[in-house]
Amino acid sequence: MKAEGKNPVRELLGSGATIEKISIENGSRDNELRSLVQIARDKGIKVDYVDKRGLDKASETGHHQGIIAFYTEFKYANLDEVINSEKAKGKDLLFVVLDEVLDPHNLGSVIRVAECAGASGVIIPARRSATVNETVIRTSAGATAYMPVIKVSNLNQTLEDLKQRNVWVYAADMDGSPMGKTNLKGDIALVIGGEGTGVHSLTRKICDGIISIPMFGRVNSLNASVSAGIVLYEAVRQRS
Repeated sequence: MKAEGKNPVRELLGSGATIEKISIENGSRDNELRSLVQIARDKGIKVDYVDKRGLDKASETGHHQGIIAFYTEFKYANLDEVINSEKAKGKDLLFVVLDEVLDPHNLGSVIRVAECAGASGVIIPARRSATVNETVIRTSAGATAYMPVIKVSNLNQTLEDLKQRNVWVYAADMDGSPMGKTNLKGDIALVIGGEGTGVHSLTRKICDGIISIPMFGRVNSLNASVSAGIVLYEAVRQRS
């Protein structure tokens, strides 16, 4: 979906809607447009600069005023509400935390496998992460309708908060302890690193432990969605 023009985009930025990106006319010196760009950047929203011809082509109204926002109607979940809901059901917490997973196909696949495994939710950072857009919804095969996705402003602080709630946090990385020998019962959060970057060093330090997936081939890494599926189902196996 699209919002075109200065006022519609400003209202959208304040609505809490999931904005995939904002396209703005390249070379514009309009102060109001610059203000909207700054708001978008403060929220971690991608900003693309395109020429007027590109905006005219993308516009459906013909009145874009040099700016178009592309968004979805997906609503992110609230972490406290998810935890309270799970505890009210008598369930142990099982979160998947994604550290800079940028590929929307990977995000969609993670959401799908998390829903299949009965996870409590998927946590993503507001910055440097794929967001839930039409590609993610399609790749998830409809799982976004059932799996809570929680966007947080500070991923490391969220992990610290989870630990304060007695949630054990484990990062999946190649130099960790074998996942089959790690106790994944109870309230846990599993941190999966992004494509090519893995789990960041500061995030690793915050975690209670590092777990690894057995690898027997010459390629020593798996993509985020495959890694998430393997460690999630190891947790499910232990809890069964």
